[in-house]
Amino acid sequence: MNIKSYISAPALIPLIIFIEGFCSLGAEIVALRRLVPHVGSAIVVTAPTIGFFLLALALGYAAGGKVTQGHLARVTRNFLLSGVIVGVGLAGPVVNALFAQLQPVWLAYLVFIGGVLCPIAWLLGQTVPILSNLMKHDHVGQASGTALYWSTLGSFLGSVSLSVIVMQFFGVSTAVLTCTFGLLAGALLLQPRPLGRTMLPVAVGVGVIVVNLTPIAAADTAYADYQVMPLDSVGHVRARMFMSNNSLSSQIDDSTPPKVHPYISHIRRTLLDDLGFRKREVLVLGAGGFTLSQQEPLNRYTYVDIDPAIHRIAEDHFLRAPIQGEFVAQDARRYVLETARRFDAVVVDVFSDRAAIPSHLVTREFWQATQKTLQPEGVLLANLILDSRLASPYARHVLDTMESVYGRCSTEVLRKGQALSNVIAVCHAGGRPEPRVIYSDERNKVDFEKYATGIR
Repeated sequence: MNIKSYISAPALIPLIIFIEGFCSLGAEIVALRRLVPHVGSAIVVTAPTIGFFLLALALGYAAGGKVTQGHLARVTRNFLLSGVIVGVGLAGPVVNALFAQLQPVWLAYLVFIGGVLCPIAWLLGQTVPILSNLMKHDHVGQASGTALYWSTLGSFLGSVSLSVIVMQFFGVSTAVLTCTFGLLAGALLLQPRPLGRTMLPVAVGVGVIVVNLTPIAAADTAYADYQVMPLDSVGHVRARMFMSNNSLSSQIDDSTPPKVHPYISHIRRTLLDDLGFRKREVLVLGAGGFTLSQQEPLNRYTYVDIDPAIHRIAEDHFLRAPIQGEFVAQDARRYVLETARRFDAVVVDVFSDRAAIPSHLVTREFWQATQKTLQPEGVLLANLILDSRLASPYARHVLDTMESVYGRCSTEVLRKGQALSNVIAVCHAGGRPEPRVIYSDERNKVDFEKYATGIR
């Protein structure tokens, strides 16, 4: 079939525009996901990333509007180039290497945005204005409106299907391959060529498969990259680390009982020894490696984590045994807002990377929701990564926010000699915030209040 017969096919141009919309927004979704292990997913990261993408897309629209000849050749070239950039630039090993080699992290971020995401948006943004010239309609507005319809429809289906289906069930690398092969297929549809000339897209496709299927993790899901790595530590038996988004999430070994991360040991001692919990219900927000309950049969544990795949990954690659407890795949805040269950303890251990707690899980409204899930005498235990002096605005504000709900909470800094440390905050459901009172030489009630609490 010759080129003219392809051009005359009524469905071809809308199909190409649909592919552009699907793959362009798909590439943006994948890029946002690839950034999570390195810079997190806070609004101060996602908003500029989307902004840069839209700026490059706008510049692409302007560039495409200036094309007056060679329309199909231009779109074909753009699809091939963007297919290469998507397949290589968004591959996990490439992104990891970029952020490992370029420091500081903001420089690697700018190179990623300027060298990968923006070129994709600029190249694919040219598609709609270029192909609008070839659409047969009564007037220009109808042609551009139809083109934008198919592009936006593709964007909608790309964002939804890749994030909700492909990444969830097949991983991020499969999403990269989906976008890449969609673009390569579009290039072949636009300009069918002799067998010898089709070898370039085929070679690109093979290379992209090799790059993206290079093992970088035990699994990559819509939420995180997971790795299980050996841990060389004195006194441990075949110790291993559970890495989430390039950060240590948990550790365990094959001792009996297993040796786990020090902060997990601290929380377990608090529950079992300090509080004397037996046959109690413990809610754990943020599954990590599910080590809190491992070989701990005295209480009943319910884990809540947003990633449904973490259960299987931890059992198969990290614990190498079934988890001890119940698992619920749900956002932590949504769970505590909706559950009717009441727990004797709530353990908050939620991180998107080493030190970043998702912003919606540090607000007063979140802590109020956790308080409602506790029994009247229940206890909240929160694992926080803060500066060891608790002197930064972030540390002060996180603790102040918790205490605005729970009243005074005890805090234990586990590694006082390091810049950042695990800080375990323990709060009681029955606590209530009180106005601060300061003893002074003029008004000093210290003796009265000390005796009132039984201190002699």
